Amino acid sequence: MSVDQDQSTQLQSSIKDALAEQSSLRLIGSGSKDFYGRELGPQSVLDLSGNRGIVSYEPTELVITARGGTPLEEIEAALEAQGQMLPFEPPHFDDKGTIGGAIAAGLSGPRRPWGGSPRDLLLGIKLLDGQGRIMSFGGQVMKNVAGYDISRLMAGAMGTLGVLLEVSIKVLPKPVEEHTLLVDRDPDAATSLIGAMIADSQPITASYSLADKQAIRLACSHQRLGTIRSRYGLQESTESTGFWQQLRDHKLDFFQQPKTLWRLSLKPTSPLELTEPCLQEWSGGLRWLYSERPAAEIRNLVERQGGHAIQFRNGDRSGDIFHPLHPRIAGIQQGLKAVFDPHGLFNPGRHYANY
Repeated sequence: MSVDQDQSTQLQSSIKDALAEQSSLRLIGSGSKDFYGRELGPQSVLDLSGNRGIVSYEPTELVITARGGTPLEEIEAALEAQGQMLPFEPPHFDDKGTIGGAIAAGLSGPRRPWGGSPRDLLLGIKLLDGQGRIMSFGGQVMKNVAGYDISRLMAGAMGTLGVLLEVSIKVLPKPVEEHTLLVDRDPDAATSLIGAMIADSQPITASYSLADKQAIRLACSHQRLGTIRSRYGLQESTESTGFWQQLRDHKLDFFQQPKTLWRLSLKPTSPLELTEPCLQEWSGGLRWLYSERPAAEIRNLVERQGGHAIQFRNGDRSGDIFHPLHPRIAGIQQGLKAVFDPHGLFNPGRHYANY
C-alpha cells in the first residue's frame, strides 16, 4: 500500500501537536455517523476527509485498497463498473459515508449474514497510531495472515485505536439479478420459513420483517425465482430495488421517529418479551427497537437470550451506549488502547467511558 505523503505528513503533524499540547482529537471523515457512540467532550477535530482516493484495485484478485477518507459512493462506482460490490453493504447515512468510517463503525447492511461483516472482509490496513507512527498490518490476499490479525481489531473500534490511512478489502461479484419476494406469514412463521430456506441453500441476500410485511431478497434468475415461489408459496413483490437501499440507509418511515433506537443482536429465533414492535433483519438476527425502557432492562432481556444491545441513536449519550463488556474482555480492550494510543489521544470515551 502507498499513502499520499502530504496527507500522512499533515496528519502526523497534527498528532504530534496534540501530544505536545496534551490535548485529545476527535476523528471525523464525512460526519455521517456522528450520532453513534458516546457523546464526546470539547476536542480538536482531526479532519480525515482529505485523505481520500483509491490506491489500487485488482478486479481479478477481488481486492480494493483505498484511503480511509474515500467516499463509499466513489468506491462503489469503481466496483460497479467491474460488476463487483462491497459484500457487507455498508450504510450511507445522510447520503455520505467513507470507507474508513464504515470500517471503524463496523456496521453492515442487509447482506451481512450472506456477504460477511467488515471484520470478515478486511485484509490489511495502514494505520497512524497515537504516537504519530505509521504501521502496516495484514496484506491484500486472504492467505496473508500470521499471528494476531491486528487489522481486524480496527473494525468496530470507533477510531479509538488509530487513524485508518488505508484499508484493503475483499470484494465479490455483484449478482446479475436480484428479486424481492413477499412472505405472507406472521413474523414468527416468516422467520421459521426463512430459516428453512437458508437450510435449503436458497440464494437469500436480505430479509425484512415488520408488523404485517415480511420480505426477502434473492440473487437468482427469473426462472429459478419461479421455482422458489412455487415451492414455498411466496409472492413476487412490486417493490422497487430502492427499498433495500432505503433499509440499508435508514430512510424507511420506521427510522424517522425521534425516540431512542436500539440495535439488538441475537440468535434469529430467540424470543423477546417486548410489547414494542421490532423491525427485523438478518432473518431475525438483527432487530431494531424503539423503546424508552431503562437500558438495564433492555440489556437484561437480550442477555438472557445470549445477545447484546446497543443504544444506536437518540436518547442520553452520556452513559453506556455499547453493551457492557465482560471484565476480561474489557481488560484486553484497555490493553490494546494502551498499546496503540497510550496517551488517550483518539476519540476518548467514544466507545466506553475509560477508553
